[in-house]
Parts: sequence; C-alpha cells; structure tokens
Amino acid sequence: MNTPRYRHELKYEISYAEMEFLQRRLKGLLTPDPHAVNGVYLVRSLYFDDLFGSAYEEKLSGISKRRKYRLRIYDGKDAPIFLECKHKRENYIFKESALLTKEEAEAFLRGEYTFLLNRGEPVCREAALAVLLSGLQPIVIVDYDRMPLVMEEGTVRITFDMRVRGCFASTDLFAADPAPFYQVLPEDRLILEVKYTEFLPRILSELLAGTNACQLAASKFVLCEDVRRTHLGLEVIV
Repeated sequence: MNTPRYRHELKYEISYAEMEFLQRRLKGLLTPDPHAVNGVYLVRSLYFDDLFGSAYEEKLSGISKRRKYRLRIYDGKDAPIFLECKHKRENYIFKESALLTKEEAEAFLRGEYTFLLNRGEPVCREAALAVLLSGLQPIVIVDYDRMPLVMEEGTVRITFDMRVRGCFASTDLFAADPAPFYQVLPEDRLILEVKYTEFLPRILSELLAGTNACQLAASKFVLCEDVRRTHLGLEVIV
C-alpha cells in the first residue's frame, strides 16, 4: 500500500493589483501550466456534504483532520470528469481521484452509488460508503477562472483563482445554461494558492511577504456555502 504524499497548501486573498505585481516578479521563475489554453481555464466543482454538514462544520470548527468530496470538470467539458476526495491535515493536503464517464457521474448524482463499490480506486469505494452511511449528497457548484504557474524546483504550483462564484439553485454539473451564479468575493479580490511538495523557494516566500496578501482560512467551498446558508449580499453574475 502506497503512503499518501501530502503537499503543503497556502491560500491568500489578494487584490488584482497584487496579482499583477506578483506576476511581474514571477516572470522567468515560473512558467504557465501547459494545460491552460491562453493561460487560463475554467474550473467547475460540485461539492458534496453529508446530512450533518460535516465538511462545512469541521472546517469552521478548525478540525485539523478532515476530508471533502467533489466532482470536477474543466472549461465546461464533460471529459475528463474527476471524482475527488481532498484530505486535509493542517496545512498539508492529499488528493485521491478517479476518472468517471458522464454516465457514471450522472448516475452518482441521482444517488446511484453501488457501481462505485466495484471500482478499484479507493476514493470510489469511500464515496459510496459515505453516501450509504452518512447521506453524502451534492450541495453547491463552485466556479472560478484559474491562471496556473509552475516551478520544477520544489515542485511548486501557484494559481490565481479569479471571479470565484457559486451556484445554489442547481447541482446540475453539466447544464449548458446553469442557474445563476453569485459572486462570493468582492469584485477586486481573488484567491492565490501556493502548493509545494518539498520546499517553498526563498525568493517566492520573500515575494509573498512583500505584498499585503492576507492568508485565507476559508476554502472556496466554505465561502460559497456561507452565502448559500445566509442568502445575504448576493450579486448575480449575468
């Protein structure tokens, strides 16, 4: 059995001006992710929680060891589709994933989960058991535009996640014309994520220290779930 390889994960809320400052300084140190067409791609995730709201409540309570499930697609396409479980241990993350077909994903969203028990990937069996034992169900769709940069040294990955928004009226991940999305951050704010396996090069840590970047405790899921639960200050994105 392979031991999970946890990565460091740091999150910051920054302004677009700070993003431009960092991009200028990072030029030549990091390169665009080759998967990003024109440097940016759309990330759409459908997050799940159980009948007790454990993923949300455990995050708010500061539980250091937790997990959350999601289905994720890119640029609105129905392939590839990933069923993922993100494990969190303090500032360390480990992600399990499995590829699903659109038919499998739609079956899972209808509450059909027994087929997952026959899959070889641990995340499939774990998700099926979570449905059976704690009523795991789809909760909220989270969208954002991601600009990723990578550095081989230290296996560093930096992403600028812009226009973070949530859809609360529908959990149809594949809808061509989904229900309205709502901004969950002020228009001039975005989320910077820094992930690395081995070490964070000193030049990067010094650049971050030279900005007004505010380390973010909440995840995008929690930001959207906060809005879904309160329905306050919703700004529709047309």
